[in-house]
Amino acid sequence: GHSRRLGVALPVHVKVDTGTHRQGVVPGEAAAFATAARERGLAVVGIATHFADIEDTTDHSYALRQMERFAGAVAAVRKAVGAVPFVHAACSAAALLFRQADFSLVRIGISLYGHWPSKETHLSWLLAHGRDGVSLVPALSLRVRIGQVKEVAAGSPIGYGRTFRPTRDTVVAVLPVGYAEGYPRALSNRAHALVQGRLAPVIGRVCMDIVMLDVTDVPGVRVGDVATLLGRDGDERVSAEEVAELAGTINYEILARLSPALPRVMT
Repeated sequence: GHSRRLGVALPVHVKVDTGTHRQGVVPGEAAAFATAARERGLAVVGIATHFADIEDTTDHSYALRQMERFAGAVAAVRKAVGAVPFVHAACSAAALLFRQADFSLVRIGISLYGHWPSKETHLSWLLAHGRDGVSLVPALSLRVRIGQVKEVAAGSPIGYGRTFRPTRDTVVAVLPVGYAEGYPRALSNRAHALVQGRLAPVIGRVCMDIVMLDVTDVPGVRVGDVATLLGRDGDERVSAEEVAELAGTINYEILARLSPALPRVMT
């Protein structure tokens, strides 16, 4: 293979399917798989698994069984090929809930952004510890500058499909962002953004590259003002969790679908 042609032992991790039934070899075949990989010139430096339902329940008996299967596979692989330095199983939920899932390293994702993986994970923590001992602070915001401000007369249809007709003369802020950038179309006429620390309803359909807000109750809105679609502005906050609930999905999808083309600013 490539390893022999290059004259180096390419490092690989063996994925073990302990019950998610997605990627990986079954635990009973992990040692033979690792041995075969080594015989083909690969260096087995890691072994991994992934939990099936740790974020979906407060009953973690299945996850504990997965850990038992994984521990057996790790022991078998080490017996077959020697030391394996990187052993990993824990996603954010497992890293928060189970020290025994830490192994050599953990693969935190959503908690690195300051979000609990799910309500069930947070509840599991509270049930286990009786207190809220972990402080996760959302680190990601989605902000966009208003591209146009216009007045629309009462009764005039706004957006595709004419799905929104204001009952009063309305000041509309037009944002140059839409579902192409990862802001879900399912939020049409449902969500809110923040402008000057005040809630501004999303009105009309979310378009490919445009969102409209009702900013009638926000005084002095001008082109270039910042609208917050995710995050905090003053005392108000729009969370990924509430946006996900409105869109019929999970906070992971809201965060993961934000377009790579959006500029990232570290503050």
